[in-house]
Amino acid sequence: MIDVFGILSRFTWQSAIDIALVAAIFYGLLRLFRGTPAVTLLRGVLLILVVISIITSVLQLSAFEWLLRNSLPAILIALPVIFQPELRRALERMGRTGLLFRWGNRESLGEQMADYLVAAAFQLAEHRHGALIVLEGETGLQNYIETGVMIDGIVSTQLLLTIFFPNTPLHDGAVILRDNRVVAAKCVLPLSSRPSAEVQYGTRHRAALGITEQSDALAIVVSEETGWVSVARNGRIVRRLDERRLKRVIESFYQPRRIWTRESQGAAI
Repeated sequence: MIDVFGILSRFTWQSAIDIALVAAIFYGLLRLFRGTPAVTLLRGVLLILVVISIITSVLQLSAFEWLLRNSLPAILIALPVIFQPELRRALERMGRTGLLFRWGNRESLGEQMADYLVAAAFQLAEHRHGALIVLEGETGLQNYIETGVMIDGIVSTQLLLTIFFPNTPLHDGAVILRDNRVVAAKCVLPLSSRPSAEVQYGTRHRAALGITEQSDALAIVVSEETGWVSVARNGRIVRRLDERRLKRVIESFYQPRRIWTRESQGAAI
């Protein structure tokens, strides 16, 4: 057993600083990769390393500890190679905007964003103007953002209506939102590969299903054929929403750590 009291007796203010620095490095890495698909993989790698370190120290697994210690240099060399695209983008963004130290309250955005998006979606639906609006979650969508045209403008109903007006250069494709900004328009999204989706839905709805199958994003779809407003998340789609239900879905999306289950989906809409 670990001598807890012995460890605590040797704990000094230098130890506190040491722990704080290590925690700051891990936190900085996660913040640095935020906004890219690599953040989920990085969290898993860090969790595995922590668990392995605890197990080897508690159980005194000498052979396993030797293997881990000698594999560490190769792992450290491989990580920059694996994460090279995400690392480059994250460093560029940090240099431009100080992303590492940016704090944001997603929950406070919910009501404001819901008003803008609901107004835009139902005005588009009234005129049968098709639209696909994707709200970025914790999983970054930078790979898909780079397929479109960069805008980086503050979200407003008027901006969304202008983008999706028929025959304008940006109306075809998806708009991706990050927090309260329209990051890019005319983005290309992956289509759902489920056979049932190919039969039941058009391209916009299949793209909404595809992006939500691969991330935790929320997709809002306006059908130009029917004028229906639909939402998709976690590979599931709900169609023919009214303004009240759509607003509740958007507000719930901005609530932190909300789990999108069948029960919460029913409660939200």
